[in-house]
Amino acid sequence: MNFGRIITAMVTPFDENGHIDLQKLRDLVQHLIDTGSDAIVAGGTTGEAPTLSHEEKAALFKNTVDAAAGQVPVIAGTGTNSTYAACQLTQLAEQAGADAVMLTAPYYNKPNQEGMYQHFMAVADATSLPVMLYNVPGRTGVHLEAETTIRLAQDAENIVSIKDASGDLDHMNAVLTGAPEAFTLYSGDDSLTLPAYAIGASGIVSVASHVAGSAMKEMLDLFDEGHHREARNLHRQLVPLMDAMFCAPSPAPVKSALQMIGVSAGSVRLPITELTDLEEQVVAGVLANRILHSAV
Repeated sequence: MNFGRIITAMVTPFDENGHIDLQKLRDLVQHLIDTGSDAIVAGGTTGEAPTLSHEEKAALFKNTVDAAAGQVPVIAGTGTNSTYAACQLTQLAEQAGADAVMLTAPYYNKPNQEGMYQHFMAVADATSLPVMLYNVPGRTGVHLEAETTIRLAQDAENIVSIKDASGDLDHMNAVLTGAPEAFTLYSGDDSLTLPAYAIGASGIVSVASHVAGSAMKEMLDLFDEGHHREARNLHRQLVPLMDAMFCAPSPAPVKSALQMIGVSAGSVRLPITELTDLEEQVVAGVLANRILHSAV
């Protein structure tokens, strides 16, 4: 299933008391739509999901759906390392009107491939929504192998896509080669947007698109139009910004970047901390790149 080319893994805006700020959320959703996002993930890792209660996630899903107002699909981040809890969250997302859900590989308890297969199948069976898998070994400690992904895509009609943050183009290629034709793959690493797109990925689930969505859209447009050299040059100009969004634990850098361009998303929740002065300078430096002016 194709959700467009640029999916933004949205931050969760907080007010001065650390609560979800619904006005900031509405403003942020519209900003993302206006700057090239084809879909939005609410309540993913970039949205500080591990610090949100089930009640907060349900409210986040519903209010994001309301703010998007049908302009773009909303994908709810409902993955966790408890299969039962993931089923519950997924059903809450469905009730909130989400268009799809994204399920991370179970973290910390480190299941084997069969455990991950059964986990994802159980959650997919608990919903009628399309399911995007999320393979992110650096955060979960487990790697969803290509063979398991292909098996899931073949065995569950509503497992339709994967966000792959393995950083391994060979692995992505194996998934794309073996999965059903309608199954889509999105890079989970901003700096691999163009390389993954070139081998058949449908696009990117992005952090950098909060502040560079228009430029990223232009890069993919150039590639699609056959202007490969220009797309490559734009990619090279964007990589420093993409890297800077992870100069400190995410989402602190991108929340700081949003503040700098006048789109407030508030602070981060512990255990994530605010940027140091030096880290703020890094973010400010990449935002000065002229190629981003159309995006900000």
